[in-house]
Amino acid sequence: MRILLLISLLLFSSFNPERKKFDIVLRHGLIYDGLGGKPYHADIGINADTIAFIGDLSRATGKTEIDVIGLAVAPGFINMLSWADQSLIQDGRSMSDLKQGVTLEVFGEGWSPGPRKKRNSKDSTWETLGEYFNYLQKKGVSTNFTSFVGATTVRNYVLGNENRKPNAQEQSQMKSLVETAMKEGAMGIGSSLIYAPADYASTEELIELCKVASAYGGMYITHMRNESDHIFAALKETFRISQEAEIPTEIYHLKISNPWNWDKIDKVIYKIDSAQKSGLKITADMYTYNASGTSLTARLPTWVQEGGMNELCKRLKDTVVRKKVLRDLELGIPSRNSDPKDVMVLGFRKDSLNKLYRNKRLSEIARHHKKNANETMLDLITSDRSSIPCIFFLISEENVKRMLRLPYVSICSDAASIPAVKPFTDGGAHPRAYGSFARLLGKYVREQKLMTVEEAVRRLTSLPAQNLKIKKRGSLKVGNYADVVAFDPTQIADHATFENPHQYATGVHHVLVNGILVLKNGNHTGAMPGRCVRGPGYKK
Repeated sequence: MRILLLISLLLFSSFNPERKKFDIVLRHGLIYDGLGGKPYHADIGINADTIAFIGDLSRATGKTEIDVIGLAVAPGFINMLSWADQSLIQDGRSMSDLKQGVTLEVFGEGWSPGPRKKRNSKDSTWETLGEYFNYLQKKGVSTNFTSFVGATTVRNYVLGNENRKPNAQEQSQMKSLVETAMKEGAMGIGSSLIYAPADYASTEELIELCKVASAYGGMYITHMRNESDHIFAALKETFRISQEAEIPTEIYHLKISNPWNWDKIDKVIYKIDSAQKSGLKITADMYTYNASGTSLTARLPTWVQEGGMNELCKRLKDTVVRKKVLRDLELGIPSRNSDPKDVMVLGFRKDSLNKLYRNKRLSEIARHHKKNANETMLDLITSDRSSIPCIFFLISEENVKRMLRLPYVSICSDAASIPAVKPFTDGGAHPRAYGSFARLLGKYVREQKLMTVEEAVRRLTSLPAQNLKIKKRGSLKVGNYADVVAFDPTQIADHATFENPHQYATGVHHVLVNGILVLKNGNHTGAMPGRCVRGPGYKK
């Protein structure tokens, strides 16, 4: 009996995690599980790409050991709206996001990397969204990534920039493209209905595409048709699509633009709450700034943009068409435009225009140009032959705080993830590219105490993971993938400003992606362990 007992004790000790050797051990961390639970002190043992143990590992060892005493240890953060699909091809390190703790980039606001038509017979990169996934993973990136299939991308593939309804055959082709993307791992379908040619799509067209995504367990995520004067109509359309397609739906970068609309916030929140209570699965995301970033062409009526930039410039040079555009702008079509002093132009294609007007307000440019703001805007677009990136100071800071408190709101950057080096710093940028996540934890949690750290971590991790139906990510659990961030909640901060945006956030010390240390003591290790995270309809 004593021999059997001894053997049992030996067997138990050999399988005891506390005595085991791990690939990586994170010691003395304050664990935020991502699910909103109270933090607790523990060690984490990681083997290969997986969290193997959470608890007391004082008697265990690791091939690599990191002391994270004084740091919060959380699941890697999820960027619900990233434009890094192209920037990661140029630089796979994902520096501006990684230094904030982001380990998963989500693409697809209306536009997605696929499906696309190859440029020529020698183009061997990708055509479908799945081929893009394979291409990027093979190339090597530091963060994980995924994408919605863009409703605009699908529409353009079939209809180009034409402002018309698809016929039955074209609608069928669009649905087939969505189905292929869902099988390849798309998270669902994304739209950007405020822009041309996206807003040429009818509600019925979108419902049909969303039904396909729904059949594969996907989600509909939308930049609504309006975020300003007609926001209630846009919400109504969003809810209708969700209901008729029977699909969970998220509102991209929830906001209310222009001061005369700010008092609509109570009704906006009420309508979302009512939709949720009626049984619809409605969520939202947002960036942590009171200014948006988009193009100057977003101020134009979309009918004049049919056919793309070349056709737009031709029309704006036509005296009759130009007068009609100016008349629409005066009438507030598609929405009443913001005060030109609230529009900062980030840059142009032409160096001559950059020297004169880069980082200037539209009101100042108009004075220099000796025309009113609308005429100046049309002249700038036709001269530069580009959409012209701008920052719009149109959002109430109080509304930002109200929306951040909503329990169904996660966080995004709505920006590329780039390194703060040339040539990436040659152009203008919105500070959200460098600070949206750090700003939540620093300004709004630590300084203004809008929510607890554990609630903020939940919004950054398990909330978006659950909405996307991602398994084994978004929380710190044994058996989950080891996407882990260690940050200092007393120091984490954003530093990018509207005037000087290319500045990294600070306070994130270590980041692991799939069990590989990618950021160590705030410095990139050179590792590229990022993987494509496939959606629920993925078929191998």
